[in-house]
Amino acid sequence: MKKYILPILMLAVFEAVAITLWLTKNNIFYLFNFSYIGGAIALGMVLYIRKNQHARRVVQLLVGLYMLIYLGLICGENMQIEGFWYYLFTGVFEAATIHYAVAKIFGPVLFGRGWCGYACWTAMVLDFLPYKVPAQPRKKLGWIRYVTFALSLIFVGALFLAHVGNIERIMFWAFIIGNALYYLAGIILAFAFKDNRAFCKYICPITVFLKPMSYFAVLRVKCDKEKCVSCGKCRKVCPMNVDVTDNSRKRENGTECILCMECVKNCPKGAL
Repeated sequence: MKKYILPILMLAVFEAVAITLWLTKNNIFYLFNFSYIGGAIALGMVLYIRKNQHARRVVQLLVGLYMLIYLGLICGENMQIEGFWYYLFTGVFEAATIHYAVAKIFGPVLFGRGWCGYACWTAMVLDFLPYKVPAQPRKKLGWIRYVTFALSLIFVGALFLAHVGNIERIMFWAFIIGNALYYLAGIILAFAFKDNRAFCKYICPITVFLKPMSYFAVLRVKCDKEKCVSCGKCRKVCPMNVDVTDNSRKRENGTECILCMECVKNCPKGAL
């Protein structure tokens, strides 16, 4: 059972969050929500330990489809960054604000950008595209993410400043249209740069939250220097161009690691 300690601990963390929010918010939905997500992640970790090649994809689909279809389309919650700004401006600690606090602001201190690798409904679709390994070096276009981040804030802020009515309905349509634009941009960039994760690297505004906290992540891929033979396979298969052979927190693209574990699976010496 020792090899299953990590998924058990991960499930325990999510259960603690689920029970805490259930009791403090007096809403049993949070018990179901975080128990489900924690259970899906724990299942994926167990499948990975058992060397199932589809482990990460299982988690992506379980969590991504749940948040996109159930929470977004059925429940009408805008789980995009605009929804976060909306609830933040209304002063309500619900739905998107709780999601962002757990998954994208404080959570990365524990699991880095695991959200991007296992739960993002945008990446869930983009990862089906053919360019799983970047064909070109990373481009210096990361500044665009800060533009999209600012535009999302300005958009929601303008709605409040203009006292626009029925903002909740606008947020629902913003979720649908925003997702459509994300998918369109992501697919175009993937084929243009021959890189499934080009959208994540250059456009996604969520990374503005994820990157700073990911620097301190507890769960990180580390390299055993005594086993490493500097073959470079880990760099070649990394979808985010991370130098995992450098164990320092300042390693190249270190805050971009999505814990996909492709480097670990492809290391011929088991050094990672």
